[in-house]
Amino acid sequence: MSVESMSVEEIKYKRYTIKVEQDDIPSNPRKEWDNLGSMVCFHGRYKLGDAHTLTLKQAQQLETSKDVISLPIYMYDHSGITINTTGFSCPWDSGKVGFIYVTKEKARKEYSWKVINKARREKLELYLKGEVEVYDQYLRGDCYGYQIFDPQGKDTNESCWGYFGSDYEVSGLVDAAQGAIDYYVERDEEIKLVVEASEVELPLLLNALKHPEAKEALNQRLAA
Repeated sequence: MSVESMSVEEIKYKRYTIKVEQDDIPSNPRKEWDNLGSMVCFHGRYKLGDAHTLTLKQAQQLETSKDVISLPIYMYDHSGITINTTGFSCPWDSGKVGFIYVTKEKARKEYSWKVINKARREKLELYLKGEVEVYDQYLRGDCYGYQIFDPQGKDTNESCWGYFGSDYEVSGLVDAAQGAIDYYVERDEEIKLVVEASEVELPLLLNALKHPEAKEALNQRLAA
């Protein structure tokens, strides 16, 4: 991702700037993630969901089997595609495109359950719905990353990508970026402590520093 990419949003934190940018090459959650559910889709123009060899009749039988828990997947196609499990109000540009499912056997093994009661079924359906929502974010390009710039506007070369959804608190983007900044602030405070310490105080800092850069600054002063 280029530094010159246009920021979606800038967030200030401890005088640092977090530049949120759209992730142009996000990972495909249906190919690169470990998912509980399997997503079966049929479409004449788009390759959606997981790879499968099912015929339409086989898929219909699987979706309605008592041995699986499934949710339908609907797609709206208009200047881009979006999917959900509840359907869209437009009857012309939308319709059912497939379903997502998990076998009861797989669910029992995954959660060490002996039986799947109503509450557990609802938990599994919520999880499957979440997988569809994440895939929808991927299809819509609702994927982001961040770069961090110091108080002088210099690029710290600290960046991370692959956050899904524009709620940066929920996706974890903000926590990750702020955690990185906390590291920089603490590091700079330690370096400042070394620089401003008197000759008498320097030996007292030997076991007090955590950051390699601060320890290096201390070793340089002790060797001078």
